[in-house]
Amino acid sequence: MVTKESEKFISSTILEGMTSISALLNSSENNDRKIIKVLYNESKIKKHFREFNYLKKMSLLLGFEIETVSEDIIEQNTIGNTHGGVIAICTERTIKELQYSDIVPNGVYFMLEGIEDPYNFGYSLRSLYASGVDGIILSPRNWMSAAGVVSRASAGASELLPMYICEPLKAIEMFKNKGYSVYCADKPNSVSIYETELKKPLFVLIGGEKRGNSKPVLDAADKIISIDYGRDFPAALSAASASTVIAFEIMRQNK
Repeated sequence: MVTKESEKFISSTILEGMTSISALLNSSENNDRKIIKVLYNESKIKKHFREFNYLKKMSLLLGFEIETVSEDIIEQNTIGNTHGGVIAICTERTIKELQYSDIVPNGVYFMLEGIEDPYNFGYSLRSLYASGVDGIILSPRNWMSAAGVVSRASAGASELLPMYICEPLKAIEMFKNKGYSVYCADKPNSVSIYETELKKPLFVLIGGEKRGNSKPVLDAADKIISIDYGRDFPAALSAASASTVIAFEIMRQNK
């Protein structure tokens, strides 16, 4: 039986809800995703006429279609339940290969590995965007196939954050050449983030909770960092949780 929960892994470029759609409309030149058509629940127009008029204005400006439809049509095209009666059918997003010119001076970048669930990926992006991270580095794979789920889970941050593709060791080399310190989040031979100077410019690699970072990546890092626990606990935090804690400690130290 196919359920809305199981459908989260099905490829989709439908953005659900105004938060995700607005984020795309306000995204930078780093995001080439385009809206093809917006479907709007006709029964919601009277209550949300300003929102509907805004979308009409943007449709004329950007050249996408806006169509009023029944609630049933909206439900047939959505996975979540918080779309508010508006969805956008979009193109794919190209995530380009990292170039030296993409790396800003004195910034903070994260590389995410080992996040398989699109919700967790989205939650991580939401936290990283809120903490002020300048960009996300991803290993080569189709991270945005479930774009609608990722965007909703990230509250639109996935459409706003600059994202680039690069192999981990190559990324480490590029950031070091740009004067960045490179830290890996892992447990063996690590130093607590609360006893480490996390000053910009900084490149942080977050491995998966099962596999962690590879030995060549750990060997190439300037330092291995870890998060203190409040009690003895043998398991690792999820990659999404670890990235959140580390990102906000970086923000605190660089205020």
